[in-house]
Amino acid sequence: MSAVSAEGLWRSFGDTRAVRGVSLAVEPGELYGLVGPDGAGKTTTIGCLAGLMHPDRGAVRVLGEDPMARGSKAREQLGLMPQEYSLYGDLSIGENLWFFGQLFGLPKALFRQRTERLLAITRLAPFVDRRASALSGGMYKKLALSCALLHEPRVLLLDEPTNGVDPVSRRELWELIYEFVAEGMAVLISTPYMDEAARCHRVGLMHEGRLIAEGGPGALTDALEHEVFELEGGDREALHAALSSLEGIVAASPAGARLRVVVTPERSADVQPQLSQLGARLRKVRPDFEDLFLARIASEAA
Repeated sequence: MSAVSAEGLWRSFGDTRAVRGVSLAVEPGELYGLVGPDGAGKTTTIGCLAGLMHPDRGAVRVLGEDPMARGSKAREQLGLMPQEYSLYGDLSIGENLWFFGQLFGLPKALFRQRTERLLAITRLAPFVDRRASALSGGMYKKLALSCALLHEPRVLLLDEPTNGVDPVSRRELWELIYEFVAEGMAVLISTPYMDEAARCHRVGLMHEGRLIAEGGPGALTDALEHEVFELEGGDREALHAALSSLEGIVAASPAGARLRVVVTPERSADVQPQLSQLGARLRKVRPDFEDLFLARIASEAA
C-alpha cells in the first residue's frame, strides 16, 4: 500500500485552474520530488494531501485513509512543513518544540527523548534559548523540520523547505531528510530547484497544474530525445536573436558564461553550422534536469 496517493482534480486557493489533474503515489522509504516553477500547483497538491482542503474530484489517501474524513487517524501519522513561516517568533527553539510536543500529546519523558535527538542531529542544541525570530533562515528551517518530526510521523510533506536557505544549510537539510527516509519514512518534497530533483528517488514535473512527466531522475533525462549543446563565444546579441528564430531550437538557458541549447535531433545538423557562423563554439553535453523540464514545457506549448 502506498503511504501517500492522490488522483483527481482540485482547486487551489482562489484559482480553480491551478491544479487540473494529478496522479501520484509515494511509497514508504521513498523520497518523491514534486518539481516545478512558482504557480505550478505544488503547494495546492500538498494542501490536499495534508487534509487542508477538499479535492473537487478524485481521491487523496494517506496511509490508506482520507485525511479529511471524520475519525481519520491519518493526520496523526502525518508531518507537514509548510512553505511559509509558521512558528512562533517570540518563542525560543525549546519553547516552540514544547508547544508542538503538547499539541501532539507527547508524554514528558518521550518528549524529552525526541527533543534531545532532534536538537542533536540538527545541531540546534547550543541555541535552544534563542527566539525563533532571531534565527537565520537555515536554523529556522531546521527548527520547523524538527517540529514536524517531533511525533515521528510515517509520512512527511515538505513544501519548498530549502527556499531562502544558504548553501551549507541547504545541504544539511537534505542530509536530515535522507536520514529519515532511510528509516522508512515516506517523504514528499516540493521544490522549484531542478538540481534538487536529482536528489529524489522519483520526481513528478508539474507545469500549470498538471504532471507532465514522472519517473526516476536519471531515467527521465536519459529518455530525453533532444540533443543538448553548450555554446561559448560569439556575438551574444546575435546568438540570442538566432536562438529565438531558428527552427529546431526547443529551449535555451544561461549556463554561467555559456549558453545551453536544447535542439530537436532532426534539425541538429542544420542548427550547428548556423550557430558556428556567429562565432559560437558548440560542445554536445549530457542533458540535465533543467534541459528536460524546458523541453517538456516546450512540447506542452506546441
